[in-house]
Amino acid sequence: MAIEPGDVVILKSGGQPMTVVSVEDRDEIDCVWMGDDGHLCRESIPAAALIGVPSEEDEDEDEDEHEHKEEDEAEDEETGEDDEEEKSKDRGKTKRRVA
Repeated sequence: MAIEPGDVVILKSGGQPMTVVSVEDRDEIDCVWMGDDGHLCRESIPAAALIGVPSEEDEDEDEDEHEHKEEDEAEDEETGEDDEEEKSKDRGKTKRRVA
């Protein structure tokens, strides 16, 4: 995942979330955050020290994908379809006896 302005990141070692304000080059990322005293802090941080924090939209998409997967699995159970059965059927179709 490439870090872009507007992304929320944290230090890999922990800490509070920071907002990326600019990416001068891929090695240094300019971030801002609110300090404990309420002042706005700004620092250029090595990209290797940062990881992205999933946004609420990303988490919602992950939940939607998980729900769809569970629905598909439940549907397979209802119809009696099973991936292993399908694979064995497919294998049987492709086997040919060579004399």
